[in-house]
Amino acid sequence: MDTDHQILAIARAGFMDEALDTLRQLEHSLLRMEHDPDDREAVHAAFRAAHTLKGAASMFGLDPLVRLAHTLESTLDALREGRQPLTASTLAALLHTSDALAVQVAASAQAQAQGQEPAPTGWQLTLQMGADALRHGLDPLPCLRYLDRLGTVRAVSIGDTRLPTLQALDPETCWLDVALTLDTTAPREVVAEVFDFLQDDCTLALHPLPSPLPSPLSDPQRTSAPVAVQPPADEGRFVRVRADKLDRLVDLVGELVIAGSGATSAARTARSAGCIEANQRVHDLVQRARDSVLALRMVPIHQTFSRFQRVVRDVGKALGKEVALEILGGDTELDRTMVDAIADPLMHLVRNSLDHGLEPPDERQTRGKLPRGLLRLQARQEAGSVVIEVSDDGRGLDGPRILAKATARGLVAPGATLDESQIHALLFEPGFSTAEQVTELSGRGVGMDVVRRQVESLRGQILLHSTPGAGTRVQIRLPLTLAIIDGFLTQVGGVDYVLPLDSVAECIETPPGLHSGAHAGHHPASGCLDLRGQVLPYLDLRVCFGHGGERPARQSLIVVRGSTGRIGLLVDRLLGEHQTVIKPLGPLFRHLPCLAGSTILGNGGVALILDVPALARLHTDSPRSPRLASDCP
Repeated sequence: MDTDHQILAIARAGFMDEALDTLRQLEHSLLRMEHDPDDREAVHAAFRAAHTLKGAASMFGLDPLVRLAHTLESTLDALREGRQPLTASTLAALLHTSDALAVQVAASAQAQAQGQEPAPTGWQLTLQMGADALRHGLDPLPCLRYLDRLGTVRAVSIGDTRLPTLQALDPETCWLDVALTLDTTAPREVVAEVFDFLQDDCTLALHPLPSPLPSPLSDPQRTSAPVAVQPPADEGRFVRVRADKLDRLVDLVGELVIAGSGATSAARTARSAGCIEANQRVHDLVQRARDSVLALRMVPIHQTFSRFQRVVRDVGKALGKEVALEILGGDTELDRTMVDAIADPLMHLVRNSLDHGLEPPDERQTRGKLPRGLLRLQARQEAGSVVIEVSDDGRGLDGPRILAKATARGLVAPGATLDESQIHALLFEPGFSTAEQVTELSGRGVGMDVVRRQVESLRGQILLHSTPGAGTRVQIRLPLTLAIIDGFLTQVGGVDYVLPLDSVAECIETPPGLHSGAHAGHHPASGCLDLRGQVLPYLDLRVCFGHGGERPARQSLIVVRGSTGRIGLLVDRLLGEHQTVIKPLGPLFRHLPCLAGSTILGNGGVALILDVPALARLHTDSPRSPRLASDCP
């Protein structure tokens, strides 16, 4: 039996995953039907999804789910055969039914996650009255009616096998046999109590309806509806793996990377050509293993993008706006944890575009635009990162209005002159909002600052681009993974620091005279220099991090890409590329700015991973705080 339960648990988990995928396909097809009522393939796809869900649910005895899916399937069948027209009310009912199915599947998944066996969905009741029941003044009808208070009575049937011929029929003799199904969560004793005062003159039988999790192994006569999950040819090509097992494998590979770096360092110290060559082969294999394991965590971002189809549809209707959603690059892959974490920031950006960016149809027509606005979600891989863009063809950002609001709130000095990027950066200030009134969607000033924090907690960057009257584009740049990265190792004041390699643009020797303006050995924490005719702001990490000791005669400048453009970081030494296994900082150090984590070096030492966006913001804030040592760890 334990083996049976294990098999059922595995099958049950597989059903939940497949059901969620099927529900996503169903909703996607219904939204396609709304967009194009003549799309016959969308109707067929929705019908197939409903049929698949019904078949899978029936195999596990989920009768309420089966009935609801059957109702949906019947309506879709009438639509695809032309027996029923597709109206707005019909489509709304279909979407509502899809939501109800999702709720039932989620409830089953939650019960499974808590290790609970779902209670039977009801009882099969058989009542056989005794021949003298009527003579004793007993009436079974009130008892049967009372069952409606416990649940839903269905499938009522009257048995006639005991009825005598008309000539032998005695009006005072009771021959009533009743069979019915009661959908209820009430336990057996509560249902049986309804018939307590009939117990001497009746025979009552209660059988639980098939449990949502019956054992098909214990009932060889059970027949199941076909389940269209995937072609049999693909069965051997996919294996479902628990996420925690995959995370553990990534951790082990990370430890292997650290151990490999230590072995390589030891081989070089020993100056053994054989050991160095052997370690190089191991290093190459570890790198390939690392890339393969990280690839297992990669999932298409379309899973996140597709959920916004319903959001755009519902919010657009609530706001009285016509909106077309365009998804590009949905097959772009991103780390699974990153896909989950980016969903909330994207949700806020999408709702912002719908509420603030896109105009109502009449306003768009007045401006010479099409009544239907365009909202685009796009993803692509670029230079070792994933770029996600949320754009619309709406009003665009009103720079003067943003500046006026910021001035009124004291964020900007009166009469200050800011460029476009600085004005856009004001939108990320906590509590800042340009909305005239608070709505269910926005206006409280809680949002863009949270979005920035969430993006930067993923070691990402966020940028705003806008053209008044033409629309707004928000660009999010994220690393491919959060577990293991290619880093660039540097040293400042005897402390090792790592920069994400994909943020490093170039390394140059410190230009002569960089500190010629310093007095008595005091150097500024930040400044600007001329790099090939371009002004490059820079931070001196020695001053910024408060490192003492004598400054080396020669230093280097690392040019990195920040959220507001390029910025230089002045360091003591360049140590080259380094495979970096990211370790979180302890609770005591997590509040420190400018640090994104730590890593273990091959020699057993610890290096700190620099937070490039936070460093870029420090330079932006430097005019208000000339000395940054107090702002940095």
